[in-house]
Amino acid sequence: MTATLSFVRALKPYIALTGARYRVLLQYRAAALAGFGTQLFWGLIRVMVFEAFYRSTTAVQPMTYSQTVTYLWLIQAMLLLIPWSVDSELRTLIRSGAVVYELLRPTDLYWFWYSRAVAGRIAPVMLRCIPLFVVAGLFFELQPPVSWAAATAWLVATGGAVLLSCAVTNLLAISMLWTVSGDGAMRLLAVMATLLSGSIVPLPFFPEWSQPILAFLPFLGLMDTPFRLYTGHLPPEAVFGVVGHQLAWTAALVLLGRWLLRRGTHRMVIQGG
Repeated sequence: MTATLSFVRALKPYIALTGARYRVLLQYRAAALAGFGTQLFWGLIRVMVFEAFYRSTTAVQPMTYSQTVTYLWLIQAMLLLIPWSVDSELRTLIRSGAVVYELLRPTDLYWFWYSRAVAGRIAPVMLRCIPLFVVAGLFFELQPPVSWAAATAWLVATGGAVLLSCAVTNLLAISMLWTVSGDGAMRLLAVMATLLSGSIVPLPFFPEWSQPILAFLPFLGLMDTPFRLYTGHLPPEAVFGVVGHQLAWTAALVLLGRWLLRRGTHRMVIQGG
């Protein structure tokens, strides 16, 4: 009991930071509205492209048309889970040299930044996905989960996707301790994560030879497998393998990030400070 209470007390500052950051990000409603309009527009285009594809082929496809359309709308709704950028305030702190003040906090720096990343992923997604689910569900063929079991599996896998995305985001932020601006790393990661998570083309449509590679890499845990659980392309019981894959990569990236952060803070070079 004493150990549990100590653990809970240790988590309190990080939970408080996540909540405070989340409330701050919820204020950006105009940006969320603009993002909703943009994602709705591109979602319609992508659905039309795949509708033309299904109408023009007689070959058996790895997903049904209904599953594919739902998958595409889920991409648009959850797009900001992709770890393609670092918190702008954190970038400014690192570039200006004010990051040294972060080292003075009575908290673990890695988990402090991770808590910011959690809020930075959840809040923008919540602001955009709720109206997109409503509009696409009512008017543009977004289907509900195929069962309550599938809905539960999707929610659990989405939680795993948040943890994985934040671990990647933190790794990207830590890399800025060695770079001038971090733009190169962010653009490279954005391309890789977008392509390999299924956000451009659903991963089941990739060539057969690439499937083992895609299944090993962490990126499919960001979008592909949670969405396939939602659509019924994966059975609900597959959630255990999906979450295991997500958590294994999350743990590996957290360990790598903590090691790099220790090295980076021992000898820090401030760019422009």
